[in-house]
Amino acid sequence: MPANEKPRVTVIGLGSMGYGMATSLRRAGFTVTGCDVSADAVQRFVGEGGQGAATPAAAAQQADIVISVVVNAAQTEAILFGAGGVAETLARDAVFVSSATMDPDVARRLAKQLEASGRHYLDAPISGGAQRAAEGELTILASGSQAAFARARPALDAMAAKLYELGDEAGQGAAFKMINQLLAGVHIAAASEAIAFAAKQGLDIRKVYEVITASAGNSWMFENRVPHVLDGDYTPRSAVDIFVKDLGIIQDMARTAKFPVPVSAAALQMFLMTSASGMGRDDDASVARMYARVTGTKLPGDS
Repeated sequence: MPANEKPRVTVIGLGSMGYGMATSLRRAGFTVTGCDVSADAVQRFVGEGGQGAATPAAAAQQADIVISVVVNAAQTEAILFGAGGVAETLARDAVFVSSATMDPDVARRLAKQLEASGRHYLDAPISGGAQRAAEGELTILASGSQAAFARARPALDAMAAKLYELGDEAGQGAAFKMINQLLAGVHIAAASEAIAFAAKQGLDIRKVYEVITASAGNSWMFENRVPHVLDGDYTPRSAVDIFVKDLGIIQDMARTAKFPVPVSAAALQMFLMTSASGMGRDDDASVARMYARVTGTKLPGDS
């Protein structure tokens, strides 16, 4: 590839995050191929000027950088090594960038398997939400070899406001992301508990939001998620079941390390109850709805 030519990029997984990342890469001047299990998502991306492919193998065929933006380790492994997977066609010396949240041990295993074939693996979980993804303003928590960073850097720079280089092997990025997810899940559960409890007390919860966001009890998640409750809008920006998965991974990691995590364990139970009550695919602020339903408390949007 000539020094002045941008690498060809593939984004696999055109959900709210992946679609925004693909869009920000296109805006930065990259040739981008999108791939998703939803043909409609691929068609939408093609309609906006991108390229499309039906399978990960087809999408990776001409790519220098493949960015995988799927939900979990199992999907990542299937995209890499399953039938019609990236490993069938990815060029030698190309880089696979994994943005899924997963157990660090699994990230290390997938990296070792791919690197044994002469390709590069960058462990690069993301944070920031769909809007920041579309704006190219993500935080990326990455680890991997210097060669993997070098090959992925043009795309990383286009997608990220903050790129943290956290180590020279896969797994470090995943571990940092799990610490973030521990805090995020606990904070969402706490914010949901607090706003539902305020409603039970008969308080004006819009005034509660105003007061708390100017006080020491505020958190980024309280400030970001409670407006969904105030508006009675649980369209999923990040779904309840994401935190069922991520807080579950934290429990597995903690059990292996023999490290107690009682606060995140309690938060996991809140997300599990919310999912079990039929709200698993709804916005994660639905934990507040679960509290409200259990206690007979009325929230905005309740009939």
